[in-house]
Amino acid sequence: MPNDPALIAAAQQGDEAALLRLLETSQPDLRRIAATQCASAADADDAVQESLWLVYRRIGALRTIGSYTAWLFSIVRHECQRLMRRMRGQVALPEEDHPLFACYATPDLRIDLAAAIQSLPDKYREAIVLRDFEEYSITEIANALRLTREAVKSRIHRGREMIRDYLRN
Repeated sequence: MPNDPALIAAAQQGDEAALLRLLETSQPDLRRIAATQCASAADADDAVQESLWLVYRRIGALRTIGSYTAWLFSIVRHECQRLMRRMRGQVALPEEDHPLFACYATPDLRIDLAAAIQSLPDKYREAIVLRDFEEYSITEIANALRLTREAVKSRIHRGREMIRDYLRN
């Protein structure tokens, strides 16, 4: 993968042309990684598209230019895993260092939280995962699920209430 620091820096600074060139040069390697990580060619294509979209939206969050390649590959691997979980109807929790778990130090609570999320009806689980784990905005979730913003907010609220009730019992 061409890892041109000047191109990455320009993309980070908001240069649209540089960002588009960076995405274009990154796409073949993303496809190669996705082909080995995803369950099907269709999933690989979806993972590449979603990865490119995430890079487009979050290039400013890249901490060091030298870590671009690793960051990019982790995004596409994560997307392949997300697609596989969705295919199986499962929700996997983020890594232990995820900010969501910052105040939950006990392993039993993590297990209970995973069980609570698994117990949710699909429509609530999907909204919770997209918002709290994938960190999508309300608008992005609404677009992805083809719902209104209000419906998304309602599903997140109800899903969180169901999780609270589960954890209380």
